Amino acid sequence: MGSKRRYIFLGLWLVFLMLPIYWLVMMSLKTNQEILSTFTLWPQNLTIDNYVKIFTDSTWYPGYLNSTLYVLMNTVISLTVALPAAYAFSRYHFLGDKHLFFWLLTNIMAPPAVFLLPFFELYQSVGLYDTHIAVALAHTLFTVPLAVWILEGFMSGVPKEIDETAYLDGYSWPRFFLTIFLPLIRSGVGVTAFFGFMFSWVELLLARTLTSTEAKPIAVTMTRTVSASGLDWGLLATAGVLTLVPGALVIWFVRKHIARGFALGRV
Repeated sequence: MGSKRRYIFLGLWLVFLMLPIYWLVMMSLKTNQEILSTFTLWPQNLTIDNYVKIFTDSTWYPGYLNSTLYVLMNTVISLTVALPAAYAFSRYHFLGDKHLFFWLLTNIMAPPAVFLLPFFELYQSVGLYDTHIAVALAHTLFTVPLAVWILEGFMSGVPKEIDETAYLDGYSWPRFFLTIFLPLIRSGVGVTAFFGFMFSWVELLLARTLTSTEAKPIAVTMTRTVSASGLDWGLLATAGVLTLVPGALVIWFVRKHIARGFALGRV
C-alpha cells in the first residue's frame, strides 16, 4: 500500500512538473490565431513556422548567441578566479580569513539591483556599455563568491597529506594542482560551472540595463515581442522552448556531479 502511494505521488509530481513544459511546447507548434481563439491540448494545425522565424530572423537568433557568449565568458572567468582563491581559503589560515570569506559571500546576499547604477555609470565612462564583456564581468560579481564557497567546501574534503606528498615528490604547485588536485574536485568544478551557467543564462536585470542593441541576450529579446497586432504568443513560446534546451543539456551532463555535491553536503 505504501509503495502504491509513493508511485501515485511521484506520478502526480511528474505531471505537475511537466505540464507547463508540455503546454509551452504545444503553444510553440500553434499559430497565434489558434492560441487566442480555441482551447486545445494538441495543435489543430501543426506548424513549425515559429521555429523557422527564430532561426532566420536577425532580431531573434543573435540573442541566443549573445547569451551563450555571456555564459562561456562568465564560467571561464569565475572558475579561473575562484579555483586559486578557494584553494587558499581551504589550505591556509591567516588573520581575518573568516571575515574576508564572509565579506566575499555578502555579494550573493545583495540583489543585482543594488549594483545596477554603479555598473551603468562605470561602463558608460570606460566605453564598455553594450558589450559582451560588460555583462559577463557584472555577472562574475555574483558567481565568483558562489564559486569560491562551493569549491572551498569540496577542497576542504581533500586531505592535506596529498599536497605534502606531491611536494615531496617534486611537483610544482601548478603541475600538482592541474594533474592531481583538480581531478579530485571535478565534481565541485561541475557543480560550480552549472550554477554559473544558470545565473548568466536567466539573469535579466543587469543584462537588460547594460545592453541596448548589439549585446542584448535572449531574455531581453523575449520581453520585446510586442508588435502592432499585440503579443505573438506562439513566437514567445518557441523562444521559451529553445531557452530551456541549453539548461536541460547542462543539467544532463553534470547531473552526477550535482548529485555527488548534494550527497557530500557541499551544495
